Amino acid sequence: MKRIAVYCGSATPADPVYIETAKAVGRTLAARGIGVVYGGGRLGLMGAVADAALEAGGEVIGVIPEALVGTEVAHRGCTALHVVPGMHERKKMFTDLSDGFLTIPGGVGTMDELWEAISWAQLGYHTLPVGLLNAAGFYDKLIEFNAHMVSVGFIRAQHKGIMIADDDLDSLLDRMRDYVPHKTIFAMKADDL
Repeated sequence: MKRIAVYCGSATPADPVYIETAKAVGRTLAARGIGVVYGGGRLGLMGAVADAALEAGGEVIGVIPEALVGTEVAHRGCTALHVVPGMHERKKMFTDLSDGFLTIPGGVGTMDELWEAISWAQLGYHTLPVGLLNAAGFYDKLIEFNAHMVSVGFIRAQHKGIMIADDDLDSLLDRMRDYVPHKTIFAMKADDL
């Protein structure tokens, strides 16, 4: 993996574990020679990932919608900063520039990005690994809900491994590196669905 899209929040929660997690992600990706593609912001976890990766000598590519550039949240210190018209173009560029997706704690926007990456993988718009770092148990309930969707039958058995969840960053990155793509919906026949 040469580059990973990192999905995370632009907020700074009171508990320092979240900012520390973001910094560890930036440093670890840089140490592994993996570039960061992210939302282009300088605030919260986004800024912490970018700053840590840059300080460690890593590549950081920001992709930010025009509307957010005007609010002065854009990180001007990125290796490259792409300004796009809106969120759809932003997420497409994440996919085009990356070899995988890594979600760390975040809010509604982070969830939107995670589920779209999973949905696009399930359909066949990409065959990239989708990792979920369960830092400090933040995603325990989401992992449980994903398992519930599998058990009920809303996620097909052949797609249950799309979301790769782990509470250890190095282990997660290794599992993402070793990911073997599944059979996509686009490759299936109607009888398989």
